[in-house]
Amino acid sequence: MKKVLIPTKLDTIARETLTNHGGYEVVQDYSTEFSALAAQHPNAYALIVRSEKVTPAIMDSMPSLKVIIRAGAGYNTIDTKYARAKGIDVMNTPGANANAVAEEVVALMLADARHIIPADATTRVGKWEKNKYMGKEITGKTVGIVGFGAIGQLVAKRLSGFDVKVLAYDPFLSAERAKDLGAESASLPEVFERCDYVSLHMPENEETRGIINKSLLARMKNGATLINCARSGIINEADLRELKADKGLRFLNDVYAKDAEGEKSVADIADIMLPHLGASTNEANYNAAARSATQLIGYDDKGIASYVVNRDIPEGLDRAYSELAFMLAHLCRSIAGGNKKMKLIETSFYGNLKPYGDWLLVQIVAALSDEFDRTQGYDAALEYLKEMGVEYFNRETDSNKGYENSMTVDVTTSVDAAHFQRISVRGTVTEGNMMISRINDFDKLYFEPVGAAALFIYKDRPGVIGQIGNALAEAGINIDDMRNPHDPSGKTSLALMKISQEIDCALVDSIAKKIDALHASCVNF
Repeated sequence: MKKVLIPTKLDTIARETLTNHGGYEVVQDYSTEFSALAAQHPNAYALIVRSEKVTPAIMDSMPSLKVIIRAGAGYNTIDTKYARAKGIDVMNTPGANANAVAEEVVALMLADARHIIPADATTRVGKWEKNKYMGKEITGKTVGIVGFGAIGQLVAKRLSGFDVKVLAYDPFLSAERAKDLGAESASLPEVFERCDYVSLHMPENEETRGIINKSLLARMKNGATLINCARSGIINEADLRELKADKGLRFLNDVYAKDAEGEKSVADIADIMLPHLGASTNEANYNAAARSATQLIGYDDKGIASYVVNRDIPEGLDRAYSELAFMLAHLCRSIAGGNKKMKLIETSFYGNLKPYGDWLLVQIVAALSDEFDRTQGYDAALEYLKEMGVEYFNRETDSNKGYENSMTVDVTTSVDAAHFQRISVRGTVTEGNMMISRINDFDKLYFEPVGAAALFIYKDRPGVIGQIGNALAEAGINIDDMRNPHDPSGKTSLALMKISQEIDCALVDSIAKKIDALHASCVNF
């Protein structure tokens, strides 16, 4: 029998489900200190945790460990890289806590709007400060939801009874899908400008860390409310501190850099602070526990690895092709203008890449959306696309085309309500180096997607390259490499330049105006 260690106060449904299966010996003990418990069970095969920190030392103390399941969505408390190095698969249970977090957002909004917490405290000591606690109503307000995945969608649904207007920002969310879910798709600046409440539901990663900064906070209405039940690092606390008093903003918070006792950096700016209670409901605990058990059984009995979040490159696939898929999609996103709404993704995988198409789709989706982690599985990618209302089509490829081991990624995005644009890029790996071979109709590029680049499309005429070069030189930027092909008609040219440093997109826009460009974008690979 396989030993499963549960060092946390998780609903007993996990233990019961695994025990009833007959293939597991379950030890659940939340009274013994975690590291001591792990040392007592070196033969544990699987570990199911909530917010416990799973460190290299913990893993080393259990040499038989093969699976770690986080009973919840976030897995930042688990050293996934070290787990991978030791051959340990890490899984999460996304969605199990979604409703609990959504209801917490509504609870915070109501508690703040009607001064529930201070009014309770003063009434308990005999005061009668009815006039002091004049509140406001949520009904009729405009609520912005930043990150419209499972939790964001449930927040919108739970608030529907208040007759609020919902603006949703998600770079992957189509306008049609947003409308189906009772929301209006909007840009990030627009959400902050128009909304009375802004609720954050995005992950913390390199792209989102500090994204809620002065430029967005300054756009908020005076007296508006910011709610963070996502991750602490997505807010620039110094910027919020600087603007909060002047704009009369309210800040309701449930997340911190560390889930532990001690002083909190937002104590001076948070109007309501909770000790990360988002998932702390009996129902969420039950759901996460049940999911943990059924996922472990599915993993062992049927090989289902959909929710493994630290899978390495499949055997037989060169890691460079994984990076290539990510970079091609990243280029599509940059050319499209960053966070345009996705409508359709189409892929073609040639040669020996055909068997790995499912796995490579994960890398493509992760490059197109900050909310999707590239360590997740194919089923999770398909579910995410469905959730966002984005169609996906993997084309059958013709081996006679001679593209060998290459791949094509096409992304169709919304320009406005009536117009769409389609970006198509192809790439391959040559002598271990990633190469972009085509962008739209501009072929035979053989451009390495590394570092910073600037891209311009313009009506072909003499002198344009000189204008671009002079403008870059004035900014102290050198051109390290360049491709300058014409399209098949010969009327349009592409200037794709690898440059010596990251470029400000404002400079790219300035150059675009000088040369009357049809398109201009900056790309940081």
